[in-house]
Amino acid sequence: MSITGIQVALVTPFHADGSIDDSGIAHHVDRMVEAGIHGLVPLGTTGEFTTMTHDERRHVTDAVIEAAAGRAKVLPHTGAQSTEETIELSRHAQQAGAAGVMIVPPYYDPLRLNELHAHLRAVGEAIDIPIVYYNVPGATGIRLTAAELADLGDIPNVDYIKDTSGDFSTVTAMLIGYADRITLFNGWDTLTFGALATGAKGSVWGMANLLPEQAVRLFEALAVKGDLAEGRRLWNGLWRVNDLLESHNYVAAIKGGLEAIGESAGPVRAPIQEVTAEVRDEIGAAVRQAQQL
Repeated sequence: MSITGIQVALVTPFHADGSIDDSGIAHHVDRMVEAGIHGLVPLGTTGEFTTMTHDERRHVTDAVIEAAAGRAKVLPHTGAQSTEETIELSRHAQQAGAAGVMIVPPYYDPLRLNELHAHLRAVGEAIDIPIVYYNVPGATGIRLTAAELADLGDIPNVDYIKDTSGDFSTVTAMLIGYADRITLFNGWDTLTFGALATGAKGSVWGMANLLPEQAVRLFEALAVKGDLAEGRRLWNGLWRVNDLLESHNYVAAIKGGLEAIGESAGPVRAPIQEVTAEVRDEIGAAVRQAQQL
């Protein structure tokens, strides 16, 4: 099974009291699917997994898979602070019908390379669906070279990488030198154009919560049609939104933007704080302008 295209790093809708909003999940998934999004990645950074219990994470996984109803692949994030917990969440995702899982390694005490391999191997041998390794050195303290990232492809079921390193040199080295070893998805908003133009097979993209149609059109222009002129035209309009999101707390900025365009996903959970009304309106204006592309 090949996974390609725009995989939206899905927000988690909450009620005003912070509880999970199942109807909000269903509505948001419908909006993404109807826009042509290729896949859904709930419970990543944008999905606020760090504020959730394991029971809540299992609940959101089930709710997103049910709402997607086979219309788009679902790849829940199942990374946790221990191998045992990661296996448990990953097995649940497979049993629920996930097409794959995304895994960030334990991120408090950075793993050594042999420990990272052992962790991923244990999970890969416990499930029968693909793993997307979530490469986010800023959160995990694990910064791998392109060759070390490619070596992860030798571990059972570790077939993909979401790269949120912000290091375009490593991204380029992966796409040009190691594409036959493991498939790289871009995961850093402002590098999306460059990654897709260089040959990335997809992107796990939080901005797609705000502009799903435009995200899909950018992918089709660059990765499918090779239409650099159309890709540049779209990116010229999308850049401002991506730059704004990266200039504030990312999760709060995404939810603020959704609020501004009438697609509220509810509040963020503490300790994250809402963006100011001024920032929310600025993001909303940029999104509305990009919707005209």
